[in-house]
Amino acid sequence: MTPITLVVRKTIAATPERLFAAWTEPTQVVRWWGPDGVTCIGAEVDLRVGGHYRIGNRLPDGAELWITGTFEAVERPLRLTYSWRIEGVPGDVERVTVVFEGRGLETEVTVTHARILRQEQSEQHRLGWEGCLDRLTAYFA
Repeated sequence: MTPITLVVRKTIAATPERLFAAWTEPTQVVRWWGPDGVTCIGAEVDLRVGGHYRIGNRLPDGAELWITGTFEAVERPLRLTYSWRIEGVPGDVERVTVVFEGRGLETEVTVTHARILRQEQSEQHRLGWEGCLDRLTAYFA
C-alpha cells in the first residue's frame, strides 16, 4: 500500500514567531491543542533536533491518548518536522511538517502529515488538524 500524505492549510492572524511559540511552548499548547471536544491534558516539549515531545489528549468519551515523537527539524520560526505516533499503539511512525509562512499581519500555517497507511486514519487526521487549526485561530482572536 502506498502511504497517504495529507495537507491542511489555514491563514491565522498572528506572526510566524507567535504561532511557532504557540506550537512549541507547553504552556500554550495545552490552551489550544485538539479539535472540538478534545482536551489537551498535558504537553512536554524538548525543542531541538533529536528532542522528544509528548501531548496528552482526553477524548469526548473520556479516553486518553498520548501523541509522541522526535523533532527531525527545528527552523524557528518557519518550520518544524517531527515523527508522530500514538503511544502504546503498534504501527508505523508517521511524519508531520508544519510550515509558518508570514503574509503581512497573518501567517499561512501548512500541516503536512505523511506516511499515513490507511484512508480512515487520513480522514481522522484531517478532521483533527482542521480542528486544531480552528482552535489555534480562536486562541489568537
